[in-house]
Amino acid sequence: MRRNRRPPRALLGTMQTPEDIQRTATVHWDGDVAKGKGTITTESRLVTAGYSFGTRFSNEPGTNPEELLAASHAACFSMALSAAMTRAGHPPTTVDTTAKVHLHREGAGFDIPRIELVTTVTASGVSAEDFAALAAGAKENCPISRALRAVEITLDAKLNP
Repeated sequence: MRRNRRPPRALLGTMQTPEDIQRTATVHWDGDVAKGKGTITTESRLVTAGYSFGTRFSNEPGTNPEELLAASHAACFSMALSAAMTRAGHPPTTVDTTAKVHLHREGAGFDIPRIELVTTVTASGVSAEDFAALAAGAKENCPISRALRAVEITLDAKLNP
């Protein structure tokens, strides 16, 4: 079965967006995996961060791929939920989302079995039932969630009137 790679037209609403958007990040790595280190740089150069074995598997200062994935997923979901609520006539005042990426040792390697999204939204005039449906739809349809369909993604959505 062919999966639709484009966002649903309703998600885009009346926004003017290009047909194909590409975003890039680059990584430079020096040394072996245990003692080496790398630098991650986004295309915009607004994010430049160091990472290493220690930042990924212990608590050394720096970032790691899972933390960046969590940031990307939380940002994508928050925008998708804001868009869905706005289209439904209930534009949110605020959307605060945390994404927790679980990295699990699997044999000789690692796996990401689950991502937990926790969001709190302040919006008026939307019922709890409608909000839950909008949040679930955003979770299923934000581009990052769609790209991660092999990973269980849970959602805990709270609405503040």
